[in-house]
Amino acid sequence: MKITVGDAAAIMGCSEQFIRIGLQRGQLDIGDAVRMSNRWTYNIAPARLAARQGMTVQELEEEIKRRKAWA
Repeated sequence: MKITVGDAAAIMGCSEQFIRIGLQRGQLDIGDAVRMSNRWTYNIAPARLAARQGMTVQELEEEIKRRKAWA
């Protein structure tokens, strides 16, 4: 499952910018940020995000699907 910065921000209850900066600085342990020329690419690991939030990966996937259905 691909988790976007927006998905992670919604799950964690913070801004997308918080996620981006945290990943860029290595201060969030939920994935990686890689600089590609002058753009950043983000990879958020479902298992890491789920563990940080006290959820299983299945619960995380269900929560993301639920949030997208209401959007």
